[in-house]
Amino acid sequence: MLESSKTKGVRGANFAETYFSGSVLDIGCGEDLVVPHATPFDQIHGDANHILKYLEHESFDTVHSSHCLEHMIDPIKALQDWWQLVKPGGYMITVVPHEDLYEQGQWPSRFNDDHKATFRFKTPKSSWSPCSYDAFKIHYQLDNSKIISADLHDLNYKYELQKLGQESETQQLLRNHLAKLFMRLNENGMLSSLGLLDELNFTFSQMGAVVDQTMGSAMAQVQIIAQKRS
Repeated sequence: MLESSKTKGVRGANFAETYFSGSVLDIGCGEDLVVPHATPFDQIHGDANHILKYLEHESFDTVHSSHCLEHMIDPIKALQDWWQLVKPGGYMITVVPHEDLYEQGQWPSRFNDDHKATFRFKTPKSSWSPCSYDAFKIHYQLDNSKIISADLHDLNYKYELQKLGQESETQQLLRNHLAKLFMRLNENGMLSSLGLLDELNFTFSQMGAVVDQTMGSAMAQVQIIAQKRS
C-alpha cells in the first residue's frame, strides 16, 4: 500500500509547514510523493545506495524517505550519505518498518523479498533478526545530529493478530492463498478498499495465517526526525 500517504494521517496539521515548507528530497517515493513540490529520487533517477553521485551536498532543507532504507545494501552508509544532502539546520525524516510488527520474527522477510535489513525500536540490543538495526541509534550517531522525535506508528495494528516466529507449512499455504487473492483484487481495481483488506487479513489470521496488516489500514513502522545542527 502507499505507506507515505497513510503516514500523513498521523503527522498532525502543522507537520508539513514545519518540515516541508522548503526544498524537499523524497527518496524512494515511487508514485507517492510526500508533498507536491518535493524532488523525487527513485530507481529511474539513480541508485540511492550511492546518492552522492547524483546530488550535491547540503542541497535540501529536508530529506524524506519512507520505506526505502530497508532496501539499501548498506543501510548505515546509505543513511550517512543521505544525511550529507541536508543543509545545516535542516531535517531528515526516515520511516522504516518495525521488525516485530512487520517481519514478525522471520528472516528473510516473507512479505518483501527485497528487504535487506530490519529495524528495532526501544528494544534490547539482541534481536531475532541477523540484520537488525536500532532505528534511533543510527540516526543519533549521525554527525551533528539532534533527534527531534522518534515514534512508533501502529495505528489500526491489531497485536492479537501478530504471530512471531517461523510459520508452519499450513500457515505458509494460507499466506500464499491470501497473496493470490490480493493480486486478483488488485487486477480488478478493488485494493483501494482498506476495510475489505482488513477483513481478509482478520479472516485468514483466524485460520492461522501470518498476515501483513499493512496491506490494509494498519501501520507497522518507526519514524525518526533528525535535525542537522548549524
